[in-house]
Amino acid sequence: MLRVPVLSKSGKPLMPTKASRARRWLKEGKAKIVHNDIECFAVQLSVESGKDLQPIAVGLDPGKLYSGIGVQSSRATLWMAHLILPFKTVKDRMELRQAMRRSRRGRRINRKIPYNKRCHRQKRFDNRKQAKLPPSIRANKQLEFRVIKELFKLFPISSIHYELVMADVDRTRGRRAARSGVGFSPVMVGQRKVLKWLSELAPVKTHQGWQRDGNGTSQLRKWLGLSKDKNKSSQVPETHAVDGVSLASFEFVQWQEWYSGSNKHGNWEGDVRITPAPFATIRRPPMVRRQLHLCAPSKGGKRRKYGGTITRHGIRKGDKVIAEKAGKVYTGWCSGDTQTQISVSNCHWKRIGQFTAKKVQLLQRSTGLIVVPSTGLSNLSTLSGAV
Repeated sequence: MLRVPVLSKSGKPLMPTKASRARRWLKEGKAKIVHNDIECFAVQLSVESGKDLQPIAVGLDPGKLYSGIGVQSSRATLWMAHLILPFKTVKDRMELRQAMRRSRRGRRINRKIPYNKRCHRQKRFDNRKQAKLPPSIRANKQLEFRVIKELFKLFPISSIHYELVMADVDRTRGRRAARSGVGFSPVMVGQRKVLKWLSELAPVKTHQGWQRDGNGTSQLRKWLGLSKDKNKSSQVPETHAVDGVSLASFEFVQWQEWYSGSNKHGNWEGDVRITPAPFATIRRPPMVRRQLHLCAPSKGGKRRKYGGTITRHGIRKGDKVIAEKAGKVYTGWCSGDTQTQISVSNCHWKRIGQFTAKKVQLLQRSTGLIVVPSTGLSNLSTLSGAV
């Protein structure tokens, strides 16, 4: 059953309500629809209401290319998301920037004169000893944190559950294994930083994906009877959002151990209900930053401006628009322009076409996110034979 986020008259998040009650409030004029950057249907009350709250947890399953988020209460699953992270885009652009810088410096230096007379700039600092995050990792973490902050505006979240990645190579078995030893993975980089950011919003509890004592995300997901899609690029709840929901369920279900003589036993204790919920795919629009000119010279030695968000038609790149061409209507995001036309792209940033500027209308200003909500509610798949 759909649960609709509710905001108080002053804008503070209250407990979600049933869709039928939200419709009745809207019909009676007791509430209004509020906009949010993750395009989750929500209402704000225009009258005073009760402020009793119950525990609501959000689970974050971080990854290198994709991440999963789930919002869960003890009675219902409230929201799920599949994040397409900008890791590869940022990495490729940083490598291109490095190559172009190297070529410019190569052109600047005259190699016909002695080395000690060449125009070499002295280093200003030791750039091999830095504590900052690589740009690609930072972009990943910032997108995850951005979505979590938006959820805090809609739900009265009491805790955050985060999956720690402890990747290592098990040389005895010749495969990667999740364990508590020393290891390295791109997902591990920046975990301390993002945990610090999240701790400013709510208490953070960390879990490992797999543990031998049974107290891991994988074990809880199987106990809940949820299946996982091994194809990580699939934009469905079963890839990563299912782990976000499982992590959030740690708030209501705990692993309990006991001993019988010298034998060790354990079981999950608690109660949580996994229900159909809204699902969305979220990514950043991969817009090119503003450059004074193109990287390579054009014919005649003149270079045109490149990148940025400004167009010549009053619409910015990343804005959600509706366009008409040959009697057909398309919805997408502005990705470029010419003298008389506007380029419109789909949610994968693949160009749908170029449309006459007069036939393109603005739907929503850019929020820095491309959100594609699923139609209706999404139900997590269950394991065959699950109780």
